[in-house]
Formats: sequence, structure tokens, C-alpha cells
Amino acid sequence: MEQKISEIKEIFQAAVTEKLPELIESYSSDKRSGVQSLIKSAEKKIALLEKEKERTGQMMKYEHEYGEYVHICGIDEVGRGPLAGPVVAGAVILPKNCDILYLNDSKQLSEKKREELYDIIMEKAVATGLGYVSPERIDEINILQATYEAMRQAIGKLAVTPDLLLNDAVTIPKISIRQIPIIKGDAKSASIAAASIIAKVTRDRLMVKYDEVYPAYGFAGNKGYGAKAHLDALKQYGPTPIHRKSFIGNIVQI
Repeated sequence: MEQKISEIKEIFQAAVTEKLPELIESYSSDKRSGVQSLIKSAEKKIALLEKEKERTGQMMKYEHEYGEYVHICGIDEVGRGPLAGPVVAGAVILPKNCDILYLNDSKQLSEKKREELYDIIMEKAVATGLGYVSPERIDEINILQATYEAMRQAIGKLAVTPDLLLNDAVTIPKISIRQIPIIKGDAKSASIAAASIIAKVTRDRLMVKYDEVYPAYGFAGNKGYGAKAHLDALKQYGPTPIHRKSFIGNIVQI
């Protein structure tokens, strides 16, 4: 008895992408339009996966270029621009044979994809580290110095000592490890992209928690950036303890 198209559809939907070529071969002789449509969709999915593998391979360019180093660490930060909350830095040492797909600048990924990748990175990375610098400290030493401080913290929390740092655009002072600053590095290096993702997810989760403490400011949605609702609340209620005083002087009197 001939299989129903709905049954074949379920088989295709349940299959991992790597198994699709086998299914395509198995059903290629079935000329029903519904089956041929499933085959075309599967072929498109395979093509997209191959394209992503190629892109990911390109994201390992710097890791391969400096392949003589054993532990290459990507460094990135999030939260330089917000009016509230900490600046957070991530440090990630990926395995040499890293096969994590979809790594990219965290700003180019959906929240769902960042959360998925966060779990994969934390599972597969050789080592990860996170650094936090508070709003008070940002006001004390300025955001650039606070960023450097968060990055040094993140490096210091790695379980494995790196022998090369790939940084997103900056050279970190007071670090003896060799550094390679890469402009737009979070879109060019898998290691920096991974650092960007774990820093972004960590900071976003923290701002969601702050939203529970200070619900008027919309931190869960705006993450401390200057959205209109945030600015309106700031003018109406004044700053919270997590606001950066050095950032809001032109908005409210402190």
C-alpha cells in the first residue's frame, strides 16, 4: 500500500538535516507533487546548511591563521551604551575543531537563537569567563576603562589560561598575553562571536531581573537603553541605583 503524503511529510519533518539526502534518494521515484514538494524543501534545507557551514568556516579564519597558539580566546563586551545596568564582558576559548554553527555578532541574532547558542557554547567551549563592572564603577572610571576592567575580569575567570586574545576592536591595557584587535570582530571571528553571545545573554538576563525590582522603567524590554518609555520613567521617577549618573545628567537632575 502506497504511503500517504501526510505520513511522508512527518518522516521528513522528524529527520535531522544530515539524514535528508538519504530520504530524498528513497522518495525520488515518487512523482506525486506533494512528495516532490517535500523533496524540494529538503534540498533547500540542505543547501542552507551547507551555506551556513561555509560561513562558519570563514568565521574560523583568525583561529586558523593563528593556529600555532594552543588556547585562543575571543573577547567582547556588551552594555557600553545603556543608561542603566553593568557593562559585561565575555571570554571564550573554543575547541580547535569547533563545529558550532550560527555563531555571529550577538546583535544579528534573535533572542531565541542567542539563548540556544549560549547553552551550546557553555557546553562545548574549552573555557568561558564573564566580567561585570557596576554602574557606580562606570561613573568612577568612565565607560572605556570599565570595559577594559570587565574584559580583564573575564580573562581572569577562565579555567584555562589563553596564549592569544582575539579582541573586538580594542587592545586591553595591563594584559601580558598577545592581543589581536579585530574591527567588527564579533562578525568575523567565531571566538569573539561566542564571547559576544554569552555576554549579551548574561546581561539581558540580569536586566530582566532588574525589571522585577524596578518595573516602571521597562528594563526587561529596553535592557537599560534609552527607549522612550525608559526616558519618560526616568523623568517622572528619577534614577534608580542601577542608573549610570555620568550618562543621565542631561536627562534628569542628579
